[in-house]
Amino acid sequence: MTEIHPPKRGMFAALRASFLTGLVVVLPTGLTLWLIWSVVGWLDGWILPLIPAAYQPEAIVNRLFGPEVTFPLRGVGVAVFLVFTVLVGWLARGFLGRTLMHQAELLVERVPVVRSIYGGLKQITETVFAQKEKSFDRTCLVQFPRAGAWSVGLVASSPKGEIAAKLPGPDDMIAVFVALTPLTSGMLIYVPAKDVIFLDMKPDEAAKLVVSGGLVYPSQKEPLIAK
Repeated sequence: MTEIHPPKRGMFAALRASFLTGLVVVLPTGLTLWLIWSVVGWLDGWILPLIPAAYQPEAIVNRLFGPEVTFPLRGVGVAVFLVFTVLVGWLARGFLGRTLMHQAELLVERVPVVRSIYGGLKQITETVFAQKEKSFDRTCLVQFPRAGAWSVGLVASSPKGEIAAKLPGPDDMIAVFVALTPLTSGMLIYVPAKDVIFLDMKPDEAAKLVVSGGLVYPSQKEPLIAK
């Protein structure tokens, strides 16, 4: 009996496969490095002009080592920003800092346009960087947009205030954020806790799943399908 061999791949097909494999390796690394480099450069361009000329990194290097010595100084603005932010945070946690912040906020509240901008930005930053409560610390499956159709959701918190008081029914309710592909928008819905299926999937893994349109699944937590 004649043995049938699979057709050999041509040189062009092999080069194409190697090129695609190389893209999978190079693109994430290259884009990550480019993004970090760009953000660092943007912060340098924003912060360094605020530093007096006598204390600019180039001026300090010239005074210490002479005008003919040059060093790559990219990232100095980021370091200055980190040190300044830590210092401001340390001062704001003290009694004097809290008092000054309170007086400054009272002053801002008297300016019509500024208070709206400041209030919105403050609410966003407090929500994103809040340390007292975790946001989106669990994931779940929820029936959305209709019964029988299941979507991946991010569990936010239990309803509070007026919403908690006016939601109908005796069941415990939870807030679930259902993101829409490619994660540019979403819906916040309140559903009974008994009607959702909680997952072991982490929020960042759920975000990857939604962004990829269902193509990227968590590699370690795929359910085993019985054959």
